[in-house]
Amino acid sequence: MTELGDATDHLAETRAAYDTVAASYEELVRTALAESPMDRALLGVLAEQVRAAGGGPVGDLGCGPGRITAHLDALGVEAFGVDLSPGMVEIARRRHPQLRFEVGSLTGLPLPDGGLAGALAWYSVIHTAPERQPQVFGELARVLRPGAPLLVAFQAGDDDPVHHRQGYGHDISLHGWRLDPDRVEEQLTTAGCGVRTRVLREPEPPHEKSRQAYLLAVRA
Repeated sequence: MTELGDATDHLAETRAAYDTVAASYEELVRTALAESPMDRALLGVLAEQVRAAGGGPVGDLGCGPGRITAHLDALGVEAFGVDLSPGMVEIARRRHPQLRFEVGSLTGLPLPDGGLAGALAWYSVIHTAPERQPQVFGELARVLRPGAPLLVAFQAGDDDPVHHRQGYGHDISLHGWRLDPDRVEEQLTTAGCGVRTRVLREPEPPHEKSRQAYLLAVRA
């Protein structure tokens, strides 16, 4: 997923980092959604589009501790989660035992072709190097049924790399990117997901240092 060595090396680094911080991360973000009306509004649009099309399974792909999965479930969506980190999946299952969570990678999702009525990549593509993102977006498109919505959220920038050596009270090694919304939209379109809505939100200090981008697309 990045030029650190090969894709396997980077997947292992990302998995290890999130396994390390899983408990601290979940505690920190537990109430974050309640403090972000914009996030709730966009998630509400995704849920409404899924319901209007007749419903069906919706994948929170890169679900972390499952807080967004649970929010979609509360909005009447048949939501489940997939995450690279077994530590995150363990916490998600413990916190939300009524929901389904699986371990899996965005580069090879454990899901059938065209099986999803909608999907969410909520800050989960930021650990994939820009030059390797076509593989991820191709996977997201593959698992969606025609006409299904896809919401992608990420920190916006000029494909700026960031190397985190500490996070959530732990020493870690984790690479990420602040992504160019124009390039992400182009790659989504190439993958077969046309962007219908685009939102850029200014950072909210002290926790955010960059703009936040949200692209709502539809599988062709």
